[in-house]
Amino acid sequence: MEREHYMVEGLANENMKTQVKNALEKIEGVNQVCVDLARGSVEVIYNNPATTEEIRNCIENTGHHIQ
Repeated sequence: MEREHYMVEGLANENMKTQVKNALEKIEGVNQVCVDLARGSVEVIYNNPATTEEIRNCIENTGHHIQ
C-alpha cells in the first residue's frame, strides 16, 4: 500500500473538501482519502492500478493547485 501527502492551495470549505475527496475516491485503487482543511493537505492511501500522476491530475482537475 502506498501513501501520498499533498499540500493543496484553495481548500477553503466543506464543499471543496467533499469535491476533492469524492473525485479521488473514484480512482480505481484508492483506498482512503483524508482532507485536512486546517492544514490545506490531502493524504491518499492507494494500491495499483492507481498512480501518483493520476492522483495529482485528479486533484488539479478539481480546480486546486498542489504546492
